[in-house]
Amino acid sequence: MIEVRNLTKIYSSQKILDNISVDIKDGEIFTIIGPSGIGKSTFLKSIIKLINPEYGKVIIDGVDILSLKTEFEIQNVRKNFGYLFQGGALFDSLNVWENVSFGLKYLTNIDEKKYFEVAREKLELVGLKGVEYKKINELSGGMKKRVALARAIAHNPKYILYDEPTTGLDPISSEVITELIKEMSLKLKVTSIVVTHDIKLALTISSRVAVLNAGKFVEVDTPQNIKNSSNEFVRDFISTSFI
Repeated sequence: MIEVRNLTKIYSSQKILDNISVDIKDGEIFTIIGPSGIGKSTFLKSIIKLINPEYGKVIIDGVDILSLKTEFEIQNVRKNFGYLFQGGALFDSLNVWENVSFGLKYLTNIDEKKYFEVAREKLELVGLKGVEYKKINELSGGMKKRVALARAIAHNPKYILYDEPTTGLDPISSEVITELIKEMSLKLKVTSIVVTHDIKLALTISSRVAVLNAGKFVEVDTPQNIKNSSNEFVRDFISTSFI
């Protein structure tokens, strides 16, 4: 389980994250929504210390990652995470299977001779078969997202972080990614934390939805309760997002 306690991040004297506390349960899909530029990605990066918050604790399976000092200790916790970056962060100089297997050297003890087989298996899992030797510039936007997801799950993480997984995709590709997030949760038994502006995605796949505004989670609840929220900001945000 991930326990977030009093998480605070300040930029230019402004509290982007203001004393946030929440528990993210094993196996759930926990989705964060809110206006653009409000700090959703900052929350995601803070919980694995890609950004250093000013205050707070992030306790991952009993270990507060924010209190760790050495890179070795931090990386040891990060090994439990897969991260789907907003832009995919794929390497154009590598082919598809090389991209997928890139982190195995650093995150696992898997024999290098088995890297291709691991990549092939993960690519099939995200619906990409026979693309191992393709170059990244030969792929569509939706395929690139799936390759990035295959890379994120290559080392069999316990947690997957999704940063705007459907940004820049056409509606069909967005539906594919939405279904894949659900499938990964069920097939791999992982805990998923999703940051998105896609309200439809959030209300479709999530166990719980957290609405971020002015540095705080103004409401954390099931999609159904979020849809029927009595909170004025939540109600207005949900309704305007569907216009």
